[in-house]
Amino acid sequence: MRLPFELPQGSSNREAFLKASSFLEDCGVLEPQNNARLLLEYVLGLEGAAYYMALPDAFPEEQIPAFEEAVNRKGQGEPAQYIIGRQEFYGLPFKVSPAVLIPRPETELLVEAVMLHGDRLWPGGTPLAADIGTGSGAIAVTLAVKRTGWHVEASDISPEALAVAAQNAAANGAAVQFREGDLLAPFAGERVDILVSNPPYIPADDIAGLQREVREHEPRTALDGGPDGLGPYRTMMAQLALLAAPPRLIGFELGQGQAEDVAELLRVAGHWDEIIVVPDLAGIDRHVMGIRNKG
Repeated sequence: MRLPFELPQGSSNREAFLKASSFLEDCGVLEPQNNARLLLEYVLGLEGAAYYMALPDAFPEEQIPAFEEAVNRKGQGEPAQYIIGRQEFYGLPFKVSPAVLIPRPETELLVEAVMLHGDRLWPGGTPLAADIGTGSGAIAVTLAVKRTGWHVEASDISPEALAVAAQNAAANGAAVQFREGDLLAPFAGERVDILVSNPPYIPADDIAGLQREVREHEPRTALDGGPDGLGPYRTMMAQLALLAAPPRLIGFELGQGQAEDVAELLRVAGHWDEIIVVPDLAGIDRHVMGIRNKG
């Protein structure tokens, strides 16, 4: 790894992109060109067509220190999303920080499945949807924005994560009520119609083998699912007894190879007529849904 990255004065924006891409590649960064573009867009305050039109222009000298700092941070493994402080999810902008997991594209499929089955179960109705372990609030905020008739709440054990989620709700004009507590505990005694969660699911011993951007920078509490990665699912199944009644619709995101185990947890619980597995775009069984067709 060759550090630090330095950008010569008089470079064009295109040269800045090429030099940053080469530097990040030498540092072993995955997708170095994509990361260089994200950081350059951030420092220049440009995106889309405006960014590409500005590539022949001279790089602003007053922004050289900021770009060098951003590229060096990325070269040391920090996720670009934390450096620029944002990540898009379902077409919406989300603030992210090291207090929260960076939203992933595959989670958008969980949101789509929840909306699809929720629309069928409550046509024109107002179900209460609870996002458990909300992190940045990506799931809860998206549901509140896309299904304005639904009542959406969310919980997280981390007050720092809840602060980020509340900012994202406000920025996106989403009406979400946030609660601090462990998984379903904040909803004890209450009715929850839709339960959705992307909990920690990485087996503890596997965390050391994750990409350095993940293992060294994303919050361990949002990754560590216990010895086999299934701890949070078992806890939530046990905590269903805290609710006024089991939810009619439940949706979980999970790790590769965990679908059958999580589906079996739902079968044993016995509250749902249908249990379906939803693959992600790579064909990996990524989500498990439980559906009770009659209220």
